[in-house]
Amino acid sequence: AYILGDEALIAKADVWVEAILGSQKEDGYFGPDTDRGPEPGLQRGNSHDWWPKMVALKILRQHYMATGDARVIPFMDKYFRYQLKMLPEYPLDHWTFWAAQRGGDNLEMVHWLYNHTGEEYLLELGHLIHSQSTPWAGYFLDGEILRTQDNIHCVNLGQGYKEPVVYYQQTKDLQLLQAMDNAEKVIRKHIGLPTGLWAGDELLNYGDPNRGSELCTATEMMYSLETMIRITGNTHWADWLERVAYNALPTQANDDYMYRQYYQQTNQIECTRENRVFSTPHGDTDIVFGLLTGYPCCTCNMHQAWPKFTQNLWYATDDNGLAAMVFAPSSVSAVVADGIKVEVKEETFYPFDENVRFTVSFPDRKVKNAFFPLKFRIPGWCKSPVVKVNGETMQQTMTPGSMVALRRTWKSGDVVTVELPMEITPTRWYDRGVAIERGPLLYALKMEEKWERKDIEPELHTRYGKECYEVTSPTKWNWGLTRASLKNVSEAFRLERRDIDRTLYPWNLDNAPLSIRVTARELLGWEANRGTAGPVAFFTQTPNDLGVEQEIELIPYGCTTLRIALFPER
Repeated sequence: AYILGDEALIAKADVWVEAILGSQKEDGYFGPDTDRGPEPGLQRGNSHDWWPKMVALKILRQHYMATGDARVIPFMDKYFRYQLKMLPEYPLDHWTFWAAQRGGDNLEMVHWLYNHTGEEYLLELGHLIHSQSTPWAGYFLDGEILRTQDNIHCVNLGQGYKEPVVYYQQTKDLQLLQAMDNAEKVIRKHIGLPTGLWAGDELLNYGDPNRGSELCTATEMMYSLETMIRITGNTHWADWLERVAYNALPTQANDDYMYRQYYQQTNQIECTRENRVFSTPHGDTDIVFGLLTGYPCCTCNMHQAWPKFTQNLWYATDDNGLAAMVFAPSSVSAVVADGIKVEVKEETFYPFDENVRFTVSFPDRKVKNAFFPLKFRIPGWCKSPVVKVNGETMQQTMTPGSMVALRRTWKSGDVVTVELPMEITPTRWYDRGVAIERGPLLYALKMEEKWERKDIEPELHTRYGKECYEVTSPTKWNWGLTRASLKNVSEAFRLERRDIDRTLYPWNLDNAPLSIRVTARELLGWEANRGTAGPVAFFTQTPNDLGVEQEIELIPYGCTTLRIALFPER
């Protein structure tokens, strides 16, 4: 609301902020009071679960960042003193397991307040919250829990992922960071999807492209990665953030964000009310688009993704400069050097385009120049970046996954251009399935879309809403990539750019800015089962039922609703 300057939306948000701020009791507790016992501080009933308070605290932090509302700091201080008093008797998992698995959200808010007040009791509270939270660092170092199906809720993994890094700020224990590196390796090998997420519908599963991935997982993993980038400055987490934001996120909601899917499939050939093989189905509404289909949590949660992503495009550096860790069209106003206000405008059509342009200016006309570092991330996939200042190429070593620091005296009108050449790259995933990537984008088979409104049975209205949209296609989907093409990528895969209006929403079939054409072979025996494509591995093992070779078109995954994104090789 505040990013857009939308007064109506601000007023809508403020209703909830005022309700939260107005609910605090004398002892520091806030929120629903219906289960409260007669004794001060005594709690009974699940409405007093610690986890919903964590969500409310995140809201208050956002409100404070936007407005500087002086009520937020004492409100949070009072609540955290209450929490320190109550947690020994009523630990995080006293009412439900949610708060323990999502304790990193609580810990992050404690650290945020500490950075404002310096109150030592907050560090004591931080240790206590960590001790009562799910031991994510231990799980990640061991890795076994990520190799076993149906044992963790998919969103809890996304929310819990940041906890070791958040706690690292208090301990500086490098093993906490090592745990994250090991977790990523295990996820990539066992449950990972090429979108940057993992198979989880709702429980973790191996990375089968036919398994579901929940929308809340995308939004929460983005938030975790943003937190980890801020703490560590690690460019790798920024690469991962862009992979989720520019692939998984845009495909899972319609263009005006009025309908969304609960689960998305990497190989998704129809969105219908077929009973699919998911670990937790919901009235066969998991894949269709609706306001409440699957489960309403994603309707509540999906809106945090793009605004928080926007907040995390730019970071302050520890040497009084600015860092562009994530690329997107934006502008930033910040204080650098010795208290000088600077504005930087970022112009780009990234992730579709390879070029990013930054223009520096000083809003105070009395300021002619200022010395400060301006830093840029070189993505891990970029082998030959080029950085120019006012047209002059910078002669310095730039390696994939590094930061480029331009330390100089800047003047208004200075321009930095960053060129990030992208290469078409096949990657291997579940059952040797092949994904086609280029830069931060995953590509998928382009399929026509037929959207049809459907009524939901009256007895299901309260759970899943009154209507949904099914999406089907007449497009043939059963294609395998040929071995010849994969052996000679530079010649076999042809990138095409479309001349489109860049002010339009790009994440749909009509506005997809790029496509890749390649020869594929029709796999006659690759058939659908209950609205889902058959196993990818089948055609790596069976030589029969091969059809004609034909050119197919791939477009960015985020522009698709129906697709094949993990192909067999034939």
